[in-house]
Amino acid sequence: MCGTLTQNPHDQSWCRTVPKLENVNTTDVRAAIELGCRTMQSVFDADDDHMPFFKSRIVPHHSDEQTFLQFNVCGSESHVPGRHLNALLSAEDAAGISLDERAIDNHTRAAKLSFSGPVALPLNREIQDGKPIVFTPHNCREGMHALYALVKYRDCDWARQTAEHMIDSVFTYWSPQHGWKFDALKQQGLQPRHNHGFISGEARMIGPLVKYFRATGYDPALELAMALKEKAIAEFFLETGGFDTELFGTHTHSTTCVMSSLAQLADLTNDSTLMDRVRVFYDCGLRDIRDELGWVIEGAHPDKNPDQGECNNTGDIVEAALILGRWGWPRYFHDAERIVRGHLLPSQLRDNSFITDPPNPDNEDGKRNLADRHLGAFGFPAPYGHQPVDLKVLSFNMDVVGGVVGSLCEVLREATRLDDAGHWVNLLFDHETEAIRVQSPYTHDRLSVTIKKPAPLSVRIPPWVDRKHITVAGLEPPHRFTNQYLFIADAPVATPIKIGFDLAAQDMVLKHRTRDIRVRLRGDEVVTVDNFGADLTFFDPYD
Repeated sequence: MCGTLTQNPHDQSWCRTVPKLENVNTTDVRAAIELGCRTMQSVFDADDDHMPFFKSRIVPHHSDEQTFLQFNVCGSESHVPGRHLNALLSAEDAAGISLDERAIDNHTRAAKLSFSGPVALPLNREIQDGKPIVFTPHNCREGMHALYALVKYRDCDWARQTAEHMIDSVFTYWSPQHGWKFDALKQQGLQPRHNHGFISGEARMIGPLVKYFRATGYDPALELAMALKEKAIAEFFLETGGFDTELFGTHTHSTTCVMSSLAQLADLTNDSTLMDRVRVFYDCGLRDIRDELGWVIEGAHPDKNPDQGECNNTGDIVEAALILGRWGWPRYFHDAERIVRGHLLPSQLRDNSFITDPPNPDNEDGKRNLADRHLGAFGFPAPYGHQPVDLKVLSFNMDVVGGVVGSLCEVLREATRLDDAGHWVNLLFDHETEAIRVQSPYTHDRLSVTIKKPAPLSVRIPPWVDRKHITVAGLEPPHRFTNQYLFIADAPVATPIKIGFDLAAQDMVLKHRTRDIRVRLRGDEVVTVDNFGADLTFFDPYD
């Protein structure tokens, strides 16, 4: 069963009231996930049969008719439900977040509307009162994400049948050699739009196809993922690992999500050659569009604001880094943790006091309660704050929060792991499972690890820690370091092992297109950063 409404769809009061959370700890991954879930359950348009909004436009500190949440011709029902269903249902599974099923119902109804056209592809309405006819290859990823999530977490028969039909449709209307048969799609009544190439289009769906195959074992899903992969590594993700806008395009989120998708496929198929392509691109080409904190420029074209990023992109980097770390390169775990602590969590909207509703003589839903409905969102920040220098209008497009929350769920899943080699502590966040409890050195006086099941213990030690000065309480020697981990072969059960080390002060310089940005860190946590007099900043100014 899926998509059954449990109350009058024209009563929107249940999902527009989002309480403001005071003093949210920016080191708490689960709290960030929960707050993001509240955002995703407040994005429905009462004037549009509770379809989700896509576009966000905020003019800080002003009531302005240009401040709104709004429908988008290429993104509302074809894009947002996939991001949000994937994130919400993953959060329920990974973090135990309690969801309002009415929000799941609304997103499911939107996905059903998107797939109600003459071809089983994710479509969008051209106008709100129209039928879904607009096809954008870019949205194949999000369409498949919606179907995957409903199948895996809600055992939805409609989603299973539709996913199989969608994969069939892609094989019918697309080929690696010739691309999309747009003339044939037009004959079916569709209006293809925004065909910006392979990376910005169909390649993006590799990741959800991998997830769908893991969940169902449906062979054509893996077959399509492999066909897309072969084209990706033959023409784009080359052995040299370079990034070129002539190949990849300027939409950087597409590049990062294909990179993380290829990592997922390599992980599924144990393909070391493919994983090495991912690793080389991560180390080389990715550096052209990211900085040391994991900020990624929103668009790679030359006239883009040099400090305007996109949190989706950062989340993709984290997901790829977690897979690379699990494959035996712990330096990628370190990169993931610094990104999450230093940029991703601080960039979540927690103080919404600068958002005010515009004049609204027609009582439009897209202009009501904007501050509350944006609380917990992610958007297009600079490394130093929500409002990049020289940017007057902000956006927290509602698809972005889904992308980031989905990535943070993977952070929770990979923070600790128990496998045949024992317990692994990969990320030093406060975290507790049935197998282990971790107290972070950022929120306690020392790193404390308590295992609940007998097995060897490996704790990742960041590279900035002076190993000569580490103290270990609650454990008799011997213990040893191996591959950036403190290894304890006979770790005691139910006894805290307290590992002491200083959170070292570090300075770094972020190289952006038109400026250098100085950052001071405490461990992997940002303390101060150059903000160039910008408003709505995350940190104290660099001194």
